[in-house]
Amino acid sequence: MLQLGHPDGPTSPMDTHEAVTRMVDSLQHRGPDGCGVGLVATPQSTDNGAAPTVVFGHTRLAIIDLSAAGRQPMRSVDGALDITFNGEIYNFRQLRHELGPDSWSSSSDTEVILRAYAQWGRACVRYLRGMFAFALWDGRRRELFLARDRLGIKPLYYHATPTRFVFASEVRALLASGWVPRALDPTGLAQYLTYQSVPAPRTLISGVQALEPGHWLVVDERGTLRSERYWDMLEDATVRARQVDGRESRRAVADLLRESVALHQVSDVPVGAFLSGGIDSSVVVGLMRETGHVPRTFAIGFAEQAFDETHHARVVASRFGTDHTEVRLEQADVIEQLPDALTHMDQPTGDGINTYVVSRAVRATGIKVALSGLGGDELFAGYPTFARLQRAAPVLKIWGHAPHPLRTAVAHGVRAAGGSSIAARKVAELLASDGRLATVYPTLRQLFTPAQVGGLLTHEWLSRIEDTSDPYQPLLRSAFTQPGRSGLISCISYAEARTYMHDVLLRDTDQMSMAHGLEVRVPFLDHVLVECVIGLADHHKQPNGTPKRLLVESLAGLLPDDIVRRPKQGFALPFAVWMRAELRGYCEQRLAPTRLTQRGILRPPAVQRLWTGFLQGRPGTSWSRLWLLVVLEEWLSRNQVV
Repeated sequence: MLQLGHPDGPTSPMDTHEAVTRMVDSLQHRGPDGCGVGLVATPQSTDNGAAPTVVFGHTRLAIIDLSAAGRQPMRSVDGALDITFNGEIYNFRQLRHELGPDSWSSSSDTEVILRAYAQWGRACVRYLRGMFAFALWDGRRRELFLARDRLGIKPLYYHATPTRFVFASEVRALLASGWVPRALDPTGLAQYLTYQSVPAPRTLISGVQALEPGHWLVVDERGTLRSERYWDMLEDATVRARQVDGRESRRAVADLLRESVALHQVSDVPVGAFLSGGIDSSVVVGLMRETGHVPRTFAIGFAEQAFDETHHARVVASRFGTDHTEVRLEQADVIEQLPDALTHMDQPTGDGINTYVVSRAVRATGIKVALSGLGGDELFAGYPTFARLQRAAPVLKIWGHAPHPLRTAVAHGVRAAGGSSIAARKVAELLASDGRLATVYPTLRQLFTPAQVGGLLTHEWLSRIEDTSDPYQPLLRSAFTQPGRSGLISCISYAEARTYMHDVLLRDTDQMSMAHGLEVRVPFLDHVLVECVIGLADHHKQPNGTPKRLLVESLAGLLPDDIVRRPKQGFALPFAVWMRAELRGYCEQRLAPTRLTQRGILRPPAVQRLWTGFLQGRPGTSWSRLWLLVVLEEWLSRNQVV
């Protein structure tokens, strides 16, 4: 926290220290191995009258350098720099060697960031290979430097006023400071209902923002903020990769995958792995075994056969000789965990319960670090979205040139004929669009269409929405400004990674795993690997009958053929069944008309029509849309947000 103002002002350093202590207390689940709060800079009068007080707090999950020397907040040897850091720098030993052998006080990656900043300044982020979010106070420049990793694996939120700058790994920690109003952002609310999570940089709390991936932010002693992007998936794609042939592309991908998995095992504590038996997690486990370690692998099993993947996981574990653990969960076990899972949602989301369940089971065995296959679908064209958009792109491009009145009229007809069907509404949105990827892609990821959101919110809340434009379209238009620079598959990868992966999957993974003090690492999101794969021409990544062809062929022979060919099955829980049975009362309590009316955000009749339609199995009323509303009401209530 950075407190601006005159040293004789209304807020004393002690007040700031107490506020940061409350924030740290709210984050104990993220770092159960220790905590620290330190006064980094004391008020000093300057020529311009600014006098910042800077207090850092930290909760520690000890993974690298378990000694007291690795504690945070950490100060540089010369006393000029202070840091609080969340994440892991996988190439820290290499950087330590480059920075020289003298004057080290620990063997931690945290100290490497301090020395890297002292050597390279803000450009230090370009040397870091890992996942990170950190804040560094530069005592000489009297400015705060914050940075976030390239893909946004680790979160960083902040709230700025003319007299105060507060930051944390969770929004709830900002609320715990007592200096951030618990006010719901109407625009963020509309975006949450559309995309099941609020797209960065917004959050559901008015005035709280997320530092975007691949960005740094500087706050000077006058409170002026300046942000800059230092990395972009498309702009930083490997140029040479566009020219390589098939053999060289496969060799490069294989080498970088092996390098990434090896780096992601850097740790002073044992490292495990999630194992579903799908291609991505199986690749991670197979490459872990190649490094000479016998990894501990974990698979979650369910009584419902349609949701159980333990057989496939067992096949992979047997092939690679892992120390395998199967955790069998009964329906009652998962339902019993739901209240705690919702309590640990830093921001509400329509997903994430599955990650909470898996992380709890893994952490209960004593494991602090687990590798995940997250990112494989986005990087290697594993989602059905890739094939759909490739097929539709030529038609949509031609249709996009049709006169706007014609597109609008046809879309209106489809919408009217489809009634409440969500599929018809999405087709209508596509037909009304200009056919460009930046316009089309967001429609495919919407849970509620904008029109449906308008029907759910009360007139009062609709009138409060400041920005009704789609948050993703400008982002994607800006990214796709140079035609021909990247192929369609690479552009879809960008869209998936920068929207759904960042705003839902990575956010859920972080908040639900760190709820148990478990660090999840994602080798597929190593930025060097990403730069290479995104830079490759599309024809290297075309499936041609083999799922994730480039990934599978690059590691030819690593995986059993039946694992490669098995139908894709994401790790999901049978919510549709539960919400009509065991969870019905829980949901109905939170969707009760009296409760909704009292809050005044959602229209009770509209919600009740959705709920009745869901219970009766009508089209367009899937469980996920109702669960989104249940989670929202629970989160608002628990966090006293109005």
